[in-house]
Amino acid sequence: MKIYTKTGDKGYTSLIGGTRVPKHHVRIETYGTVDELNSYIGIIRDQEITPEQKDMLKEIQDRLFTIGSSLASDPEKSKMKIPDLHTSDIELLEQQIDKMNEDLPELRHFILPGGDQAVSFCHIARCVCRRAERICVNLAEISSVDEQVIIYLNRLSDYLFVLARKLCHDRKIPENQWIPRI
Repeated sequence: MKIYTKTGDKGYTSLIGGTRVPKHHVRIETYGTVDELNSYIGIIRDQEITPEQKDMLKEIQDRLFTIGSSLASDPEKSKMKIPDLHTSDIELLEQQIDKMNEDLPELRHFILPGGDQAVSFCHIARCVCRRAERICVNLAEISSVDEQVIIYLNRLSDYLFVLARKLCHDRKIPENQWIPRI
């Protein structure tokens, strides 16, 4: 199988189901942003983090591929069976957030991104996740989007924020608190 097909050379691509859309279509932008997020999750996995954290991030990457499949499907025409999200996927993120929060001090300030490379990558991934969520909400206004996708992305951004805090805490790096100038 060749990696290049030349079918996108004129600025159009196909959704699952065969519908051709311009590459700037909001559906393409949505799953492209999820793909970008998945790449940043991969960078976090490449950092020196615990095996449990790496395993959880791999699970998240798998779910992001599930989300990408859902978003790449034409809701009107695709008859292809694709993987789907479950409530348990969202609950797993919530359980992991709660578990990490047990060790963390109460959040009393906004946190500025940074601390070390892994923490910074968590914050970048969080921002990309929020963008993916916003684009999904936009897409949902004009086309069918599984509501679990939007919920999962919302919870994932929270997970990434708490993971950044947890990494700072475990590495004894002071959180970069924002103290507003008044």
